[in-house]
Amino acid sequence: MHHYIWQNKNWTNFNWQEEKLLSVLSQTRLNQGKLISKIKALGIDDATKAQAEILIAETVKTAQIEGEQYDLNEVRSSVNRRLGLSFAGLPEPKRHIEGLVEVLLDATSNFNRPLTIERLKSWQAALFPTGLSGLRKIRVGEFRDDSQGPMQVVSGPIGREKVHYQAPPAYQLDQEMINFLSWWEQSLGKIDGLIRAGIAHFFFVTIHPFEDGNGRIARALTDMALAQDDDLDKRYYSFSEQIVSSKQAYYQVLEKAQQVDTDITEWLVWFANCFNESLSASGNLLESIFTKVNFWQKHFNIELSSHQKKVINKLLDVGKVNFQGSLTTRKYVSLTKVSRATAYREINDLLKKGILKQNHGKGRSASYDINW
Repeated sequence: MHHYIWQNKNWTNFNWQEEKLLSVLSQTRLNQGKLISKIKALGIDDATKAQAEILIAETVKTAQIEGEQYDLNEVRSSVNRRLGLSFAGLPEPKRHIEGLVEVLLDATSNFNRPLTIERLKSWQAALFPTGLSGLRKIRVGEFRDDSQGPMQVVSGPIGREKVHYQAPPAYQLDQEMINFLSWWEQSLGKIDGLIRAGIAHFFFVTIHPFEDGNGRIARALTDMALAQDDDLDKRYYSFSEQIVSSKQAYYQVLEKAQQVDTDITEWLVWFANCFNESLSASGNLLESIFTKVNFWQKHFNIELSSHQKKVINKLLDVGKVNFQGSLTTRKYVSLTKVSRATAYREINDLLKKGILKQNHGKGRSASYDINW
């Protein structure tokens, strides 16, 4: 059997080499500050939309890490309902999708609430509302009992499995979780918040207290720790989205860190770099929202009708499926339900005010784009 970190005496006395973390922590804090400054400049409506896009990405990606594919429109439906955004035309989300969204929101929106064993068990129960993981019956809302053998992380075909990790036995779980929750409370404000988030993630997946859902809960705890560090009850970056893009490296560095004594420097460096990259990815995801805000700040003194504002916002919403390509009179009519004559008149008004520019083509071939 391999030697694992939890088999060391006082294994939770983690240590790390600060000099190897200074550079990445400095860069990460700089990028984090820039993103949060942009977010704070947004109005309430735009900030909520930004929060929704990140939460949607986090929900889809944290499930994808575990090999589950969630329907994007169902996730959007669940998120929008909870954040008070429009969900008209979106499908009713399945219960397990609702459960994951609920867990992620609770971890961040209620980051100041005490973290307890009961709360963690309720999170795990929310992830498996039917009591099934796939087709397999699992213990829900309770720690694992190892009745089917030790908790192992394996890969490979049946009969030729490779064991990557074996978690502490079930009889140790109560004490291990008491130690984790004690550390969680006592470490707040005592060590760098980003390092604390990385330790929390590693600490929890090492214990692996549940029969299933440990990875998703560990990533929710990461979000909660980061929310405590930011003192913000909304997340504007998706850690899971970045893990998906480097999933193999994620599992490799975790496996390697499980086989050391108590020095988890390599894991913390990887975690900080991954988080730094997630800040950049989130910045790209939110760019359309920032673009819209900057546009309206520039044109705040130009008087427009409600129809015109609606159409311009659609043009500014990058990637909208229902508005591919440039604006045409036909699209204007379809969006606003006005007559073709009114659409033509309002488009001409936008051209005169410098909001739109006309592309090549005339008559029915005429099209228009934002005049940047």
